[in-house]
Amino acid sequence: MKIKKIHIIGITAAVITIIVDLIFFLNAKMFYFILGIGIIISLLPFLVNLLIETEKEKEKEEMFLEFSRNLVESVKAGTPISRSILNVRDKEYGSLTPHVNKLANQISLGIPVKNSLEIFARDIGNKTMTRAVTLISEAEQAGGEIGNILENVAKSVSQTEKLRKERKAAIYTLVVQGYIIFFIFIIIMLVMEFKILPMLSAFEGISGGSLGGTGLGIPVQTINSAEELSRPFLYLLIVQGFFVGLTIGKLSEGNIKAGIKHSFVLIVLAWLFSTGAKAFS
Repeated sequence: MKIKKIHIIGITAAVITIIVDLIFFLNAKMFYFILGIGIIISLLPFLVNLLIETEKEKEKEEMFLEFSRNLVESVKAGTPISRSILNVRDKEYGSLTPHVNKLANQISLGIPVKNSLEIFARDIGNKTMTRAVTLISEAEQAGGEIGNILENVAKSVSQTEKLRKERKAAIYTLVVQGYIIFFIFIIIMLVMEFKILPMLSAFEGISGGSLGGTGLGIPVQTINSAEELSRPFLYLLIVQGFFVGLTIGKLSEGNIKAGIKHSFVLIVLAWLFSTGAKAFS
């Protein structure tokens, strides 16, 4: 991922926020809440960039299907595949258009179709499209019924896209359930932190001896303040949010990378709810 101007702005704003937090709120309840906001500001541009790239990948898959169908129509009309690629270059394919133009330019310069298609697949970097392009290039080199092969490739890509959408729709309920369960988990942690742990503060400073002086030989360690006991809950929420997000992404879109956005959202919610509850309590 290239560092862009928006990333630098986000990091700068985050550094300023953290410095202000260290100067004015170091020993205040708001410290960790504002610290979290600063970290979120620094990471938000990267998340937005990741979401934009993910949407572009989806658009490329959809446009590749359109590109394949246009090639099928042209090849079945009796036009060679090299000429067909040149004929369809003027059509709009969204984020795939630069790649199609580059492919057509290479062919117009005399680069073999097979080599041009290999470069096309490498530039796109999508597994589904790479397999499809490989089939097309091999068929073109073997001199088979390229029209039928192109048609089958288009059908295969269309079926893959259809199955992906069906899986995402089918798993949508589980995604919602994952978020609901995580919210319930946050509520349970907050209840533990603000209702149950304060009850233990009565035992603060107890150390040594045996439980209740009963002579049972059960050692009693020093019980720290409720605030110190509550810190592991925040760590637990962050770890839980991270892995739940990755799981949601893998289930819904079949890609762990897609789960990063879910992990970010859940971690942010966990941090803001936990530190915010302390700051405004």
